[in-house]
Amino acid sequence: MRVYRNLDSVPAGFAPCALTIGNFDGLHAGHRLILRRMGTLARERGWKPSALTFSPHPTRIVAPERTPLLLTSVEERVELMRGEGIEQVVILPFVPEVAALTPEQFGRTIVSARLGARAIFVGENFHFGHGQAGNVRVLEGLGRELGFLTEIVPAARCRGRVVSSSSIRELIRSGNVSLARRLLERPHALAGAVVGGRGVGSKETVPTLNLETHAEVIPANGVYITRTWDLDLPRHWTSVTNIGYRPTFGDSPGRTIETFLLDPLRDETPARIRVQFLKRIRPEIKFEDSGALKSRILHDVRIAQRYFRRECAWSGRAGGAQ
Repeated sequence: MRVYRNLDSVPAGFAPCALTIGNFDGLHAGHRLILRRMGTLARERGWKPSALTFSPHPTRIVAPERTPLLLTSVEERVELMRGEGIEQVVILPFVPEVAALTPEQFGRTIVSARLGARAIFVGENFHFGHGQAGNVRVLEGLGRELGFLTEIVPAARCRGRVVSSSSIRELIRSGNVSLARRLLERPHALAGAVVGGRGVGSKETVPTLNLETHAEVIPANGVYITRTWDLDLPRHWTSVTNIGYRPTFGDSPGRTIETFLLDPLRDETPARIRVQFLKRIRPEIKFEDSGALKSRILHDVRIAQRYFRRECAWSGRAGGAQ
């Protein structure tokens, strides 16, 4: 995959391409539907499957008070696109000059003249140009005039709801990470450095890895079944993760993310981890003392172990059926 961080760095060989345009926050099932459809046509026509995205999120420039918390960084979005077979990504700096472009100017100068798009793939609610004045009908008109195909991909649905970044944010922030996983087609994850704690867990309950993350969308306080990955070495563990304020001890300086590994940590403690959230076990609870808390943690561990045994058994049956 080739990544270009401004239009000036885009080479003449970028064209011909099939192009999708958007913020793609989370790169959820709806986004993936667009990317897969585009990839199919691009391979049939000999075009390069490509994406145009923006940094920062356009609302940071045009309506800062409405800027959403983001599910993924632009770097994470690019990596997820790579997994879907996208060959070229342009990360367009969203500056006031770009925000001021009319839909016609955006289509002519960027999509057609600069990127040489032969086909554009977008969702039903796509808007572009100054004041979001352009919609899919405007895009289709520009396509007829400028010579590119426009394909409007229907919204993805899951359990009767339209898949959207905003709905996924709300699911995660309410603790429903299992449904969010379905809409994302992957677990929501938090990544960052492992930092020192106060040592209470290793002495009174169970030892944990304390995660410091810059992620913007954090699951609701509570205990979760998770899977933890070392970002520097090829190893991972099943785990249980608590998010909250440690009410039993009453000494938390702020919200903490503490992960207990269910598998042995045979080597050195990881410096950086990614924690994938699979299912919520319970909300955060204040216990009478550390003994009661430890007892409940061990109960949570047994719930998680049963979950992973079922997952392993299901994977084995699915593999045998192929």
